[in-house]
Amino acid sequence: MASTTVDEARARLVGKVRDLAYLHSPDEPFTLASGRQSAHFFDMKPVMMDPDSAHLLGVLIHAEIDDIGGVDAVGGLELGAVPLTGIAIAKARIGSSLRGFLVRKEPKGRGGRKTGNPPGIEGSSLAAGDRVVLLEDVTTTGNSALQAAARLTEMGCEVAACITILDREEGGAQAFAEAGIELRPLLLRSDVAGE
Repeated sequence: MASTTVDEARARLVGKVRDLAYLHSPDEPFTLASGRQSAHFFDMKPVMMDPDSAHLLGVLIHAEIDDIGGVDAVGGLELGAVPLTGIAIAKARIGSSLRGFLVRKEPKGRGGRKTGNPPGIEGSSLAAGDRVVLLEDVTTTGNSALQAAARLTEMGCEVAACITILDREEGGAQAFAEAGIELRPLLLRSDVAGE
């Protein structure tokens, strides 16, 4: 079986997002998690749970990780980053040392007993000096992922970048740039919405 190129994966992912995740309602705007109103709505859960889409995401996420270089761990804020982290780890090369983690919105106090991570940082052990990449399903303002980045930075991790499935092109890239973190979108809203 031939491998999927990055260009093929991106082109196919646009169609998958359009078919499985995108709603457009110019007359009755959606209220987003950020509190903003928008005619465009993206629910990436059906995309992340679709086998073909998961393959495409794996190809694209690993192309970004390879380009960034020296990444020790990937993960991000629950809920959106959990399936993406699973996809990234499942698609890692055999023998890879790439680890996965998740950041809870509210620490439960149980995580970290075995790993040594502080409460709210779960999955693989992270240590000061680890170079991590955040994963996000949809980026609007970037606030949630930047809060996760701040918690990881407090641990002594270096947040190398944030890979998002889709940048809504509503200020997230600028917010990440101001925080000194590169936002690497796999797709832009305009790729899907045709604007």
